[in-house]
Amino acid sequence: MQQIAIVAPTASGKSDVAMAVARETGAHIVAVDAMQVYREMDIGTAKPTLADRATVPHHGVDLVDPDERFTVADYKVHAATAREHIAQSGASAIFVAGTGLYLTAVIDDLQLPGEWPEVRAELQAEPDVAVLYARLNELDPVAASRSDKSNRRRIERALEVCIGSGRPFSSFGPGTGAYPPSEVRQIGIVWSRDTLSQRIERRVHAMMASGLLDEVRLLSEKYSLSKEARQALGYRELLAHLAGETSLDEAVSQIVLHTRQFAVRQERWFRRDPRIEWVTVSHDPVAEVAPRVLGHLR
Repeated sequence: MQQIAIVAPTASGKSDVAMAVARETGAHIVAVDAMQVYREMDIGTAKPTLADRATVPHHGVDLVDPDERFTVADYKVHAATAREHIAQSGASAIFVAGTGLYLTAVIDDLQLPGEWPEVRAELQAEPDVAVLYARLNELDPVAASRSDKSNRRRIERALEVCIGSGRPFSSFGPGTGAYPPSEVRQIGIVWSRDTLSQRIERRVHAMMASGLLDEVRLLSEKYSLSKEARQALGYRELLAHLAGETSLDEAVSQIVLHTRQFAVRQERWFRRDPRIEWVTVSHDPVAEVAPRVLGHLR
């Protein structure tokens, strides 16, 4: 089975590239996105449309309800099943990756420690992520050096393992800083920072026009959203608006800002991996990137 990953920050056009290639080759698409796993969170996660999913087999979307906790370990199990299914079908696999940790777990067989819910609950009760980061730096400076100081989810997880296991989080295998040979080729999409910022703003406004606020309102009425689902970009800001904490204009501005910041973190993660072949795009990601992907699959 041929396997290729298209990696890029949000709003880069990686899904459009994957669809173009899959239509031509009969490949399956595997979404590598920590928020597309949640059912009914469609607009704000830029989930593949029902029409796209009817045209091309997709994996990695709509795996759990948004009131359930979903982890990288859960994703790794699902991805293994998906790869086996794709291999048996005789098709190629295209990973569409926005969540770097999920992709690393799959293509590098990342060894994942256990879980300690009581420790996690204690850490989640601390409101200041800077306090958590300082604590991680004391217990495991190696893990701290590998973590973005604002990435609360990753800092909490590293601390949970340190405290729960009594071992440094960084002692569990080579971790995300190792880049061994992989059977999965990786193609990265690069835009200029200004152009990507403009694409992000346009996409946020398009999501709002498509009914994102109503989607969030219905979700909040139907579910007690999990902590992970509540942190999804677009959802957390609009939940704050629905709670009366911000105006709608302020919430939308915050979505744009936070998404731009997230895109920077995504690119920073992927840039560390020397195995990625980068393609700089100026106008049309499908026209400029799809031929490179097709060249690897043929």
